[in-house]
Amino acid sequence: MKSIKQLREKKNTAILLIHCDDKQGILATVTEFLNENNGNIIYLDQYVDRLEKVFYMRVEWELEGFAIPTNKIGEYFDTLIASKLNMNFKLYFSDDVPRMAIFVSKMSHCLFDMLSRYTAGEWDVDIPLIISNHEKLKPVADRFDIDFHYFPITKENKKEQEAAELELLKKYKIDFIVLARYMQILSGDFVSRYTNKVINIHHSFLPAFAGAKPYHAAHERGVKIIGATSHYVTSDLDAGPIIEQDVTRCSHIDTVKSLIRKGCDLEKIVLSNAVYKHLQRKVLVYKNRTVVFS
Repeated sequence: MKSIKQLREKKNTAILLIHCDDKQGILATVTEFLNENNGNIIYLDQYVDRLEKVFYMRVEWELEGFAIPTNKIGEYFDTLIASKLNMNFKLYFSDDVPRMAIFVSKMSHCLFDMLSRYTAGEWDVDIPLIISNHEKLKPVADRFDIDFHYFPITKENKKEQEAAELELLKKYKIDFIVLARYMQILSGDFVSRYTNKVINIHHSFLPAFAGAKPYHAAHERGVKIIGATSHYVTSDLDAGPIIEQDVTRCSHIDTVKSLIRKGCDLEKIVLSNAVYKHLQRKVLVYKNRTVVFS
């Protein structure tokens, strides 16, 4: 049986995510830089927000035969282009595999969906760690041979426990976090350590049906559509930049049980799609919005 690493797509590419004030010639300037240095472009997408007058771009190119050494690309691009155009950019390499931690509580549907994709080799990611405020899902972590750490959270110990979690994340060299129906609110201090690197999922009834039983409340109101939203976590509860959303129809014949089933299906698909786009470096955050490249 092939290992997860063997199942992953093998690429040797670099990716630039760019945003700056819109002006004539940006696209040509960036592509000329790559072409002049023997970079074979395999993906290019760009967008101009005409209201904000901001230019966004994602470009990926093959590194084989590229004239600039990998460890010098960022420096060269900054000096020759970014500094002159007052451009914000991030540079990624396909062989830098991110390390992801999953936070869970008691619900397992999102966790199982992500771990199945992970073990199938669909994602270029390492998942060395699962953290939970309950012990219920430890058998799942054991089944997938992933380290599980239990941190019970109360009002009295929250600060201390979050500090311990942050130390653990540092120890495991975690790059980003996914909250797979983790039923705890992260403090502002915690979130600030992982800006635009904590991905959450919730039902899209918020804020209309907040609380522990949103599907029961929605059933009582006779809703005709339900959905799910995945977003980056900010200090403003459930108000971070949205990565992915989806909906499905429902009707008077739906029971609370069928609404929950439909909602859980949406939640796991929407969350996994958001994680995949994050891993593909296709999400660019500007202010409190995202540009999600195709």
